Amino acid sequence: MPSEKILAAKKQVVSDLAAAYKDASAFVFVSARGLTVEQDTQLRNAFRAADVKYSVVKNTTLRLVFKELGIEGAEDYFTGPTAVAYSTDVVTPAKVAAKFASDFEPLEIKGGIIEGKVADKAEIEALSKVPDKETLYSQVVYGLLFPFTKLAMLVKAVAEKKQEEDGAPAPAAEEAAEAPSEQAEAPATEAAEEAPAEEPAPAQA
Repeated sequence: MPSEKILAAKKQVVSDLAAAYKDASAFVFVSARGLTVEQDTQLRNAFRAADVKYSVVKNTTLRLVFKELGIEGAEDYFTGPTAVAYSTDVVTPAKVAAKFASDFEPLEIKGGIIEGKVADKAEIEALSKVPDKETLYSQVVYGLLFPFTKLAMLVKAVAEKKQEEDGAPAPAAEEAAEAPSEQAEAPATEAAEEAPAEEPAPAQA
């Protein structure tokens, strides 16, 4: 049985990680088994440059940490070697992880947590394709697209933006094009209704 000193040390690790994780908006869990030292170094440097924290954590510790944070449902991802990338930015951890998963075959995205909601691998990969925050500000109202439950709206907005860039008008653009003609007709109709009827000319003898 572990000594009280060891148990106290483990509790402290869990407490420290919970404190570090509590303000994060996004977590991405990856399996980095098989990466070379050089690849692992490149991956860590990329996360660091993007202001994303990254470390390998024991699965038993992760289960206790997220239990303490009140987040359930991520336990299935805590099998085999697990590395955690997290940040206060929603998109960046997914974007960096997906890039390196594409470049380095051994790296595999398991899943993640986005604003307190558990996300599977497909959702993390979809999130990685979203433009960065600066681009989002110029395309859509960033604050309306999150929390995670509104991710679908974001993906739709990005798809419509791509359609416009490819030359195909988005539905919103078509509606906007039709609106002016309807509005232009309205005043003419109203004017006709409001104009007083002309009195008939007096009959001539």
